[in-house]
Amino acid sequence: MLTAAVGLPALGINSTAKAQAPLLATNNVGHYRFRVGQIKATVLSDGLLAGPPKIYANDAPEVELREALIRAFLPTDVMTLNLNTLLIETNGRRVLIEAGAAQTMGPNGGRLFGNLAAVGLKPEDIDVIVVSHTHPDHVGNLRNAQGGKSFPRATVYLPEADWNFFIRGEPDLSYMPVEADFRRRFGEAIKRSVEPIAADAVLYRPGTEIVPGLTTLPAEGHTPGMASFLVHSGADQLLLTADLAYHPVVNVDRNWQPGPDRDKDAALKSRRRIFDRAATDKLLVLGFHYPFPGLGRILKTDGGYAWIPANWQF
Repeated sequence: MLTAAVGLPALGINSTAKAQAPLLATNNVGHYRFRVGQIKATVLSDGLLAGPPKIYANDAPEVELREALIRAFLPTDVMTLNLNTLLIETNGRRVLIEAGAAQTMGPNGGRLFGNLAAVGLKPEDIDVIVVSHTHPDHVGNLRNAQGGKSFPRATVYLPEADWNFFIRGEPDLSYMPVEADFRRRFGEAIKRSVEPIAADAVLYRPGTEIVPGLTTLPAEGHTPGMASFLVHSGADQLLLTADLAYHPVVNVDRNWQPGPDRDKDAALKSRRRIFDRAATDKLLVLGFHYPFPGLGRILKTDGGYAWIPANWQF
């Protein structure tokens, strides 16, 4: 875990904002198994993060945002987001898609390891980790409490453009609609999280296949190199949308733009292109931040899109 967490109470639009996710129950299941063709897939929760709703729907009129949240039976002062990592088992390898947050984004992250244990696995059982982009909630678990690798055997794949922007230089994060101190700690958390794997990380360009059955798709805009993922086996496909949207209520059912998108025009084009594909091909979709387990489908509507959660499989 990072010794200096970003800390979500600072994620407010002003210094008085105190957004915090509710404490997690300890007796609910944080893993969910299903299949994509011959590929075994398991959603593993890393917990929760939270912030003011306006962060995730930055261009939403205040009154309309409040009404949308009330209609969805959601709080109007805080939006809670899940951290849905995905484990796939294919060709004898265990591949983790997204590393999760640790506690870089607040105290309710870092649940991945307990949920791995619940399905009978240890960190050293992971062979490959593929990250969509290098924000702290996607790379935080790469570093353990002692400053070493949390996943000692895993080969870690990170998008090359993100590495160049966030790691090799001093990134300008002024586009993020949060306080300057939060932006500083956000950037520091990224660099600290990837330190243990920096010497042997594999940098990729979206559009390549990482392992058989896992293809990366360009989804730039949120970050310079963000990828979405297509898991495929036979006729079955699963589309992972990473941070194209934070919550279905504000970014799918409505067209409001996430504030943390670095290039909002490019992010909007990526969102429309990938959502259109999901709707046209009727793909099963996994949203990293959607309500656990984050699975559902995207429909095209006259005004945009609609999110339809998948039925729970026992």
